[in-house]
Amino acid sequence: MDSVRPRVRSKLAWPTLVLGMAAGFMYCLNTLAQDTVSASEKVAKDVVERADRVRFPQGGFQVDVAISNFNGGQATETRRYRVLSKGNENTVVMVTEPASERGQIILMKDRDLWVFLPNVSQPVRLALAQRLTGEVSNGDIARANFAGDYTPRIVRSEEIGGQAYHVLELTAVDRGVTYHRVMYWVNQQTFQPHKAEFYSLSNRLLKTCRYEGFQKMAGEVRPSRLVMEDALRQGEKSVLEYSDMTPRDLPDRIFTKDYLKRL
Repeated sequence: MDSVRPRVRSKLAWPTLVLGMAAGFMYCLNTLAQDTVSASEKVAKDVVERADRVRFPQGGFQVDVAISNFNGGQATETRRYRVLSKGNENTVVMVTEPASERGQIILMKDRDLWVFLPNVSQPVRLALAQRLTGEVSNGDIARANFAGDYTPRIVRSEEIGGQAYHVLELTAVDRGVTYHRVMYWVNQQTFQPHKAEFYSLSNRLLKTCRYEGFQKMAGEVRPSRLVMEDALRQGEKSVLEYSDMTPRDLPDRIFTKDYLKRL
């Protein structure tokens, strides 16, 4: 009887060994998959961060923005703004034209937005997605932080004009950002943005944006012209033109409600 016992133990050990090997194999597969996902997420995030740095300086700067609205190819109005920004999280937008609205100031702190009106004692809360003028939302001019507002993933590559582009899908981190979803084309070599498509919560295409007029501003080659076209109303578009972009040392106190009340 003693000689039988080792063989019984051996037969019982084989299923345990096989199960253990299978579990180890599955663990390795899961770990490899997680590493792959993590690596692809890191690449996508790096692409968006570098494209953000192409669009605007990361430090303090000042820039003038002219927004011209068009309908059916005819210009309907032009508005002008002066923007003070620091680190993608702090922005002041001052209306300079039309003269009748001069003195209106928009303040952005993180994703909080207020407008200060000359004849109103208290600031009025705004939403980033709220329309500023034409096809331009508040968030389009006050906040340019795609890397902070969206979770990116690279969905494919495309060749445009003989150059390779990443095509990324950006998903909003919460409902407080300007758009629910963005499709974003970024040059694989220069990280210059080429175009973007903006979608609503119901996944409806709202508008498209083309980045044009690349020239050296504030030490880097950046797009000086954005063309935003309405996807729902044909012929309606807004053209944003950036000029006189200058690095500035902007103290934090500028980006406070108390400071702006004194301007």
